[in-house]
Amino acid sequence: MTPYLYPDVVEPSLAKKALATLLKQAFESTSSSGKPRRVVRCEVPVDGIEPLAWLESQGNRSRGYWCDREREFELAGVGTADIITAEVLTDYDALFEHLRGCIAQVHPHLHYYGGMRFNLTVPPAQQWLPFGAYRFVLPRFEVLARGDQAYLACNAILSDHEGDLLTKILDALDAMPFPGDGGSAYVAHAQSRADSPGAALWNEQINRTLAEIRRGPIEKVVLARETSFTFAEPVDPIALLRRLGESASHAYRFCFQPKPGAAFIGISPERLYKRQDRFVRTEAVAGTCRANGNEEEDAALARGLLASEKNLREHRHVIDAIRNELSARCNAVHVQSEVSVLRLAQYQHLYAGIEGILDHFNTDAELLRGLHPTPAVGGVPTSAALDWISKTETFDRGWYAGPVGWVGCDSAEFAVAIRSALVTGNTVNVYTGAGIVEGSTPEGEWDELESKLAPYAALLTA
Repeated sequence: MTPYLYPDVVEPSLAKKALATLLKQAFESTSSSGKPRRVVRCEVPVDGIEPLAWLESQGNRSRGYWCDREREFELAGVGTADIITAEVLTDYDALFEHLRGCIAQVHPHLHYYGGMRFNLTVPPAQQWLPFGAYRFVLPRFEVLARGDQAYLACNAILSDHEGDLLTKILDALDAMPFPGDGGSAYVAHAQSRADSPGAALWNEQINRTLAEIRRGPIEKVVLARETSFTFAEPVDPIALLRRLGESASHAYRFCFQPKPGAAFIGISPERLYKRQDRFVRTEAVAGTCRANGNEEEDAALARGLLASEKNLREHRHVIDAIRNELSARCNAVHVQSEVSVLRLAQYQHLYAGIEGILDHFNTDAELLRGLHPTPAVGGVPTSAALDWISKTETFDRGWYAGPVGWVGCDSAEFAVAIRSALVTGNTVNVYTGAGIVEGSTPEGEWDELESKLAPYAALLTA
């Protein structure tokens, strides 16, 4: 496919006109190609446009957003040029073979964005049905920022049966609110809060889990809680994400909104993996203590975390599991020699970076199959922990703690969808989890849930 890129950086007021010109040229040049399915991507370099502000101005419809932890790659998308989804995932290989077929030899900026359920064997609850077992989207329109340069882009899948597609796209482009004005980022205060499980049931669950660990089949299991906040009016997920992002240093930010009134958002600190050709980078993140911005107090808390036998044991489970999985797929694996502390705005975690050189290309299906779920969100051993989670938890995790990210022609990146929430109309369901190992207490793990909930609670209940 020939990439269509406008030759000059333009002002926001001229961007739509420039993109329309490129689209007309692209459709004309591909109309006689003879191929049954053709991909068109056009881009215009734009000055002075911020992706999340633009996205917030687009209204409550199908939208998506992704920003990596380093703020090097940020994308906001509206509409759908293509969707790859299913109610059931039976084969990782078939999914990624399909994705590679859609992306192969296309523009280097073309990516499919999406994710999948934490547990693909559990039927989804009603509120998770719009997301499917997995859902990857190529947006119709994008504002993409790479480093200091932003682009306005349009993607289209052409076939012989879509003669009026260009007209529809140009009409949608003309009606697009542009540029974004920054939005109000208004988030109302919740009228009520409900926890599932509540404190009493949580205590019972932890005590039963500790008894199971002492019997031996499970070494660690991560149990989660769903906290539901209700509001008098629908919540704008992009406005909520914008506000959350203001205090989310060193975190992935994402939103997947398949339709109006249903969105999954998050501010996750945890990378599942990032792949560039054969080089793969991942990490072990586990164990939690709070942070409050006071350098001396946070340093003391970090020292306590590094000295905690319980937290170090929990973290070691994660390191060992990831190293073993990568060793089966890599020519070389390197694990950070000393455990360090990942410091975030409101909490801190034990951290170790892990890198490897894959023994062949295009192994995203193998990586996902091997790395998800990590012991940081599932447990050890994996199958026994997942079975315990299914029997114990009182709600459907949906995409919480599942892989979310993007896939490109020679690269991919997935985060673990923790610190996340499902926004459904007037309800925000926030998900938090805690790793249970020998030495855990119900009260201590409940406090950890509250610490992880804090960024949401501060916005929704203040």
